[in-house]
Amino acid sequence: MQQQLEKSLTSIWHSAWDCGDVAALADVVTPGYSRVSRASGQSSTLEQLQEEILAVRAGFPDLTTTIDSVVVQGDTAAVFWTSTGTHTEPYLGVPATQRRVQTRGCNHLSLVDGRIDREEVTWDGSELLHSLGVRHLSDALEQPGEVVVDDLSGEPDPQVMKTFNRQFITGVTVVTTQSDGEPKGLAVNSYASVSLEPPLVMVCIQKTSSTYPALFSATHLGINILGTGQRETVATFASKAADKFAQVDWHAGPHGSPLIDGSPASLEAEIRERFQAKTHTVFICRVRHAEVTEASPIVYKAGRFYDSDDLIQL
Repeated sequence: MQQQLEKSLTSIWHSAWDCGDVAALADVVTPGYSRVSRASGQSSTLEQLQEEILAVRAGFPDLTTTIDSVVVQGDTAAVFWTSTGTHTEPYLGVPATQRRVQTRGCNHLSLVDGRIDREEVTWDGSELLHSLGVRHLSDALEQPGEVVVDDLSGEPDPQVMKTFNRQFITGVTVVTTQSDGEPKGLAVNSYASVSLEPPLVMVCIQKTSSTYPALFSATHLGINILGTGQRETVATFASKAADKFAQVDWHAGPHGSPLIDGSPASLEAEIRERFQAKTHTVFICRVRHAEVTEASPIVYKAGRFYDSDDLIQL
């Protein structure tokens, strides 16, 4: 029975996962088939599994899956497998990274008359994102004994949140990278230092930004703190201009990230993690190069810019 089941599964999985013939799965499951994720406890039907396979194949068109071994014991079986593919198309909202990844898993099967009636899986689509260096923010924030929920039931009025955010005083940064030798960048005020040892920083980038795909696929990025003499530069990088660097002088960091001349401070950092947070991605980066000048940084509050030289010390 083991050899027959292994041969059948190998053929069907190849048809479904490698060729996209998801209808073939109906030949190895019962009418009441269910698939349960051990991580989330959620159950899905055959139709939902077929949709998931097509979604994975859309993002990883060259996907190949190998069944490493099948262990059968009575009416149960365990399937150990390995999948390899290249992320050449968007997947779960993540732009193509052109990275080749490999992921492994083990499925535990309950059999009825030689067909799969129930399947417990240790893998889901987020594993591919983890392989690409992407995690969901809620996963990253969870601590032992603490539950973090990212689907809040009592959301505040959006206008109240806008007013709250306007009360927070920040600087202004321009986050930059290069894509196929072309400099890219956008104005960002969601920047923070994470730690000094090791030197980690974070920036939060909206997924609808035209610069987002280039940043997501990059290995390094530049962060430029803009100064009081760079008001026009702020306007340029906050705009949707096709070539934001046309009138901006810059030099490349050691890894090619554009660092804007005349900025009070600039750094280049290696992107270490990308946390998915609904409409934005949080980039956690390790600083590899930094430059500081005597220029004064610009201050931003409630939609207006201020000269930091005029601040009164309390």
